[in-house]
Amino acid sequence: MNWQMPPEWAPQDWLWIGFPHDAEEWPEVLGRAQEQIAAFANAVAESGQRVRLLVRDAANEARARALVSGAVALERREFGDVWLRDTGPLVLTDGAGERAARRFGFNGWGGKYLMPGDQTVGAELAHDEGLELDSCDWILEGGAIDGDGTNLVVTTEQCLLNPNRNPQLGREDIEVRLGRDLGFARVLWLGDGLLNDHTDGHVDNLARFVAPGKLALPRATGAGDPNAAVYADAKARAEAFGVEVTEIPSPGLVTRGDLVEPASYANFAITSKLVVVPTFGSPHDDDGVAAIAALFPDRATVGLPADAVLAGGGGFHCASQQMPSAGWQG
Repeated sequence: MNWQMPPEWAPQDWLWIGFPHDAEEWPEVLGRAQEQIAAFANAVAESGQRVRLLVRDAANEARARALVSGAVALERREFGDVWLRDTGPLVLTDGAGERAARRFGFNGWGGKYLMPGDQTVGAELAHDEGLELDSCDWILEGGAIDGDGTNLVVTTEQCLLNPNRNPQLGREDIEVRLGRDLGFARVLWLGDGLLNDHTDGHVDNLARFVAPGKLALPRATGAGDPNAAVYADAKARAEAFGVEVTEIPSPGLVTRGDLVEPASYANFAITSKLVVVPTFGSPHDDDGVAAIAALFPDRATVGLPADAVLAGGGGFHCASQQMPSAGWQG
């Protein structure tokens, strides 16, 4: 079978979203992080797409139910981090109405944050949907890759070549595995990800395909943008590779206390009818949302606050994973 990983803009049956529950991960902002994830879930559900919000226990189920509409389904699951983009299943289609799931090794983003349930929740979700599941023999998180539906995938050297993931694998080894396990025939390698990104440079915080062969990249905003050099290097690499680059604003310098946050509008979630863009209270928020809206004329686009979500290490895209419709064919 010719299994392929559909692009995120392909039709989806539903969206899984993780609900924050760990006060140690969101010190002093857990309540706001829950409210922001709930607003994300509500927006997607109100657009007409099914949303399945994963909650950790009875107390969090009650908290979530108080925040979301009746259109959002709640599922109690054992999971640690909410970043289902990385711990959930990656679902492939064969163009003939069949779906299958892939699960990779997961080591807590290089041994930094490993919590109970994170190594098993992806397989449980796949099994409960009756999906054929292949377990792959190397470490990979879903947020480290982004495909365009034409067998092209973009990633970063900082993450996929990091010795804290697969020290035994070189660049060519990883390219072979991306083809074997996910159907990608070409790999666009960018360099580093954003400053202080807990994931060691996940590409979904830096560069996103928005159409076949078309890559959205942030441009530096303001003289103090901490990622100006990262954006410039990514643009040069992408253009040299031959993809079309469209620039979106960056939020500029976003801080929490003394910490420079890895804030990015590129961590948007594409759903069947809606694109949800994280905002951070930056003066560039409106421009960032408008730039992304222009890239998706077939969908509505909304910006929602995500500063508290970011305090736990991610954004709306990180906290979600879609189930692609079975009929997609590249």
